[in-house]
Amino acid sequence: MTDKPLFIAGKEYRSRLIVGTGKYSTLELMKEALEVSGAELVTVAVRRINLQDRSDRSFLSFIDRKRFTLLPNTAGCYTAEDAIRIARLAREAGLSNLIKLEVLGDEATLFPDNEALLQATKVLVKEGFIVLPYTNDDLINARKLIDAGAAAVMPLGAPIGSGMGIQNLANALILREKITEVPLIIDAGVGTASDACIAMELGMDGVLMNTGIAGASDPVRMAKAMRLAVEAGRDAFLAGRMPKKLYATASSPTTGISHPKA
Repeated sequence: MTDKPLFIAGKEYRSRLIVGTGKYSTLELMKEALEVSGAELVTVAVRRINLQDRSDRSFLSFIDRKRFTLLPNTAGCYTAEDAIRIARLAREAGLSNLIKLEVLGDEATLFPDNEALLQATKVLVKEGFIVLPYTNDDLINARKLIDAGAAAVMPLGAPIGSGMGIQNLANALILREKITEVPLIIDAGVGTASDACIAMELGMDGVLMNTGIAGASDPVRMAKAMRLAVEAGRDAFLAGRMPKKLYATASSPTTGISHPKA
């Protein structure tokens, strides 16, 4: 199977790994991890950065805008109105018309509010934003977001920051089978390289993560591991795995082999 590039709203990305910028102990460490990851799309939480700071120690000064495309996000928003306001602020500040749209519905789980998410998607698409909504792993809601003009669907694998990996493989497979119009990107829950690899082996178009890298004991080494895992998982998906069987099959079959005469 020949691979195709990842396209989001008509723009091609060579890397299928999208990384976040939060939770690093230092900005220098964040910068090094981003570079090692090979990612091209980098998310930034608009509510958590000082957009007025233009010094050489500002948050944004540690992200090479020539190398990375910024993907502002509305993390921390609990209403459609708040998320829309933050998206507009990001665009007015010159960050991007791309927006990773988060509208949360519960403080303990950080699960999305599907109704508010859909409402905000409709408004922002009409205003010319390229909307990438963070949603649950629900096919019906994904369809509604696509119909509203979402440029991608980003279902959670597990709760944000949990590191548990994809918990509902059945839903992930259903989404992969039914969603073909826009990229399908696993967002949230990836804790280690094997989680990223599994997501890609399922046929996802990409993986977005933050805590899985920033929360590691060695974020830079984990960033490298995640890059390789995404690449390996994609190759495995394209290669097509062998079928699973209940019983053994000899690696060196005896059928067709002539036995020497005694």
